[in-house]
Amino acid sequence: MPVAPDPYPAFGSYACPHRLVTTQWLSANLGTPGLKIIECNADVLLYGIGHVPGADKLDWRSDLDDPVTRDYIDGERFTELMCSQGIEHDDTIVLYGNDGNSHAAHALWVFTMFGHADVRLLDGGRDAWIAEGRDTVFETPEPARSHYPRVHRDDKTVRAFREDVLEQLGTALVDVRSPQEYAGFSGDTAPGGALRGGHIPTAVNIPWTSALGPDGRFRPRAELDAIYGHLTDADPLTAYSSVGERSSHTWFVLKYLLGCDPVRNYDGSWTEWGNSVRMPIATGGV
Repeated sequence: MPVAPDPYPAFGSYACPHRLVTTQWLSANLGTPGLKIIECNADVLLYGIGHVPGADKLDWRSDLDDPVTRDYIDGERFTELMCSQGIEHDDTIVLYGNDGNSHAAHALWVFTMFGHADVRLLDGGRDAWIAEGRDTVFETPEPARSHYPRVHRDDKTVRAFREDVLEQLGTALVDVRSPQEYAGFSGDTAPGGALRGGHIPTAVNIPWTSALGPDGRFRPRAELDAIYGHLTDADPLTAYSSVGERSSHTWFVLKYLLGCDPVRNYDGSWTEWGNSVRMPIATGGV
C-alpha cells in the first residue's frame, strides 16, 4: 500500500511535492509496510560498501536495458524484476543513488513508462545520506516474491524518438550536457560515444546539474523557475543528453517540480543523433 507523503514544508512549492522525500523521512519510515527502497548508482560497486538499511540494488544497465536491442526491457521482464524484488504494484518506491541522483532519476523515468504510480526520489541521494552519518548496512535483502501484475511499457507519453525530434525541430529542446559537450569540443575524440560533436539545432543548453544546489539537493522552486521558467509553457518540450540518463533527471525537474506537461525524454540522445547519417547538427555556443 502507498506510504504517506513527506510533509517537509520546503517541498510544498513544487508542482508534485509527493515525488520527493527527505533523509529524515526515509530514516523515520525504514521498515514501513508498503515502502520499498532501491539504490541505483552511476557506480554499481557503491552498493556493496554500504547502503540504506533494507535497500535493494538496481543496475541501470543490466536490469533495465534489453540485452540485444538498444531499448529497455519489456513488460514481462519488468514484471519479473518487480516480483524478484518483492515489490507490489501499489507499493511506494523510493529511489536514490550517487552522482546527484542522475541514474536513480533515470530508473524512475523507466518505472514511469511501466505505469508504477508511486515512485519517489530521495532528495540529495546517497551522498546526503552518507554525509549525515546515517546508518548503512552491507546485507542484501531477500524479499519474498511479490504478485506484481503483467504490465506494458508506454513509449508515447514520456519518451521521444529521433524521428519525433527531427519533426519538431524549432520547438523547445533542452540539451542537458555540459557546455563543452554542447559546443562540440568536450576534449574526447568521440564525445558521448558519437562520431560527431555538437548539439541538435535550436536546442538550448541547460546542464542537468543546474537544478541542484551545492549540497546536491534540488534548488528551491523560485530558483528553478529562474532557470527553466522560459520553458514551462512549451509544448512539446523534450530533453536529451548523451544516452538519456542525465536528461531523465531534467525530465523529473520539469515534470514533477515545475509541472510541465507534456515533457518527454529523448533517450537516444546525442549518441544516436551524432552517429546517424544526415542528421543536422550545430556547434559552438560556449
